[in-house]
Amino acid sequence: MDLRKLKKLIDLVEESGISELELTEGEEKVKICRSNSQEPQPQIIHTQPKESNTIQPPKSKEKSISTEENKDLSRKEKTIDSPMVGTFYRAASPDAAPFIDIGTTVKKGDILCIVEAMKLLNEIECDQDGTIEKILVENGQPVEFGEPLFVIG
Repeated sequence: MDLRKLKKLIDLVEESGISELELTEGEEKVKICRSNSQEPQPQIIHTQPKESNTIQPPKSKEKSISTEENKDLSRKEKTIDSPMVGTFYRAASPDAAPFIDIGTTVKKGDILCIVEAMKLLNEIECDQDGTIEKILVENGQPVEFGEPLFVIG
């Protein structure tokens, strides 16, 4: 991991008052913890993942669009992208109806979905008028910042 990035993370921990920050990037994992003394001084624990023998869950039979395909898609069609990293949800609760479906006409400001980040549920609003043509993410799937969620026409 880049030392400049580590320095920025340490500064963020010091300024924000949080007690712990854990970040996983690829196969690297960094955990920054504040000590319990009067003067808060962050500690860095840098670990490499061990070889794991965990069994991967079977992949869904439904075809999901890869991140690269999503990036190509966003260049060709109008998309609504995720404003943050988190978990995508189409409805407010598991037994509630989805906010939108394919073919739904939406206006700027309409709620499209929820992205859960750090136990906070963030309502994602539409930034343009149009009709939802495609939903690119499955319910409960993790999403990245800038990842296309919907195609709008």
